[in-house]
Amino acid sequence: MSDTVKVNRNEVELSEELLTLFAKLLVPEIRKFYQSEDGRAYYEQWLKKHPEYAA
Repeated sequence: MSDTVKVNRNEVELSEELLTLFAKLLVPEIRKFYQSEDGRAYYEQWLKKHPEYAA
């Protein structure tokens, strides 16, 4: 017998409060990354692969 449980990801409900807290944690880290030298280099490489998003 298996101890794992399959979860249908389309049926998972997360509260708005949980999503807001997660965003408050994650957004500053994303900003820091893209403001860093490594983040800017990553973004430049990404734009080369996806020119349709270049302004």
